[in-house]
Amino acid sequence: MAEEKILFKTEEPKSLAEVADFLRALADKLTEGKVILRKGSEEIALTIPANVVLEIKAEQKIKGHKTKYSLEVEIEWREGDQEGPLTLG
Repeated sequence: MAEEKILFKTEEPKSLAEVADFLRALADKLTEGKVILRKGSEEIALTIPANVVLEIKAEQKIKGHKTKYSLEVEIEWREGDQEGPLTLG
């Protein structure tokens, strides 16, 4: 059975421009292969391999007369995944 452990989580209101700036900075860190997430005294460093799975999901949730939308961007990889494409030496 799979076990899930949340290593870091934050949720806070931001303007659309602030979100776009954050995503641009995140993209730069992804290119480097290392992302450090910080909030207060909480911090986690992630090493991202060269090949990952990108999942994009748009949702609509209707509860009573209220509708909530979300756009989720998820980047997945498995521990031990290779750091690049297979090559012959």
